[in-house]
Amino acid sequence: MSVPEIQAEELKQRLDAGAPVFLLDVRDEYEYEISNIGGHLIPLAELPKRLDELEGADEIVAVCKHGPRGVKAVEYLQRHGFEHVVNLRGGLHAWSDRVDRSVRKY
Repeated sequence: MSVPEIQAEELKQRLDAGAPVFLLDVRDEYEYEISNIGGHLIPLAELPKRLDELEGADEIVAVCKHGPRGVKAVEYLQRHGFEHVVNLRGGLHAWSDRVDRSVRKY
């Protein structure tokens, strides 16, 4: 299954424009503490029991370190009825490289 993705630059434009985007950070808590872009932390392993935290979100953008966990999160959410969910292509590292170099890569 191919999942929809968003480029870091497009996400930045949408956030700057005030679009109702829910940033879902699916990394582990220790990773989030090292570096983040302000997303809502729900580690991938906890996603099945925390779906209620995503109800009502207009659009969900899954964020991880490089992208693969975000893909898994998008696939899971699509299987559970979420329609407007995309993966941040390249994850936090792409954001750091192309949008905000102050975001720490690890």
